[in-house]
Amino acid sequence: MRPGGGRVLHLDTLARLRRAQRTPLPVLRLPVPEGMTTPLGCDAVAMPARYGPLIMPRLPRVGCVYADAAHWWWLVPSDSDHALEWPAPARYAAGAVVPDVPELPELIHRPDGTLPYTPPIPLYLSLCRVTGTAPAWSRPVSA
Repeated sequence: MRPGGGRVLHLDTLARLRRAQRTPLPVLRLPVPEGMTTPLGCDAVAMPARYGPLIMPRLPRVGCVYADAAHWWWLVPSDSDHALEWPAPARYAAGAVVPDVPELPELIHRPDGTLPYTPPIPLYLSLCRVTGTAPAWSRPVSA
């Protein structure tokens, strides 16, 4: 301790603290269940948990779905956001990275077969329907 009451920090301590500030949080990625393959890559679409039970019966095929108290996560092929504007409050997660959660959500649905994907267009249309959002391609174009 210094006479003025403050603590003296050495250069190595300051450097270690600076490195700790830059260390990113661990990246949590939704796992693909064993025995399944992702030939098209894998992304995810998250939506508030209240929409999950409304969307599930609307889909012709349901892939892997994960859930926690706040969100349901649907695995989709990579680049399923190409030319699609997913309606709020959905979040698109490239690489199936789950941000801002302390632990991975639980797998609540696993399809039969080897592909974990929910078809993105039916998922998109179902989400638009339950949120009252017009699909991007049916909205008026402004000049």
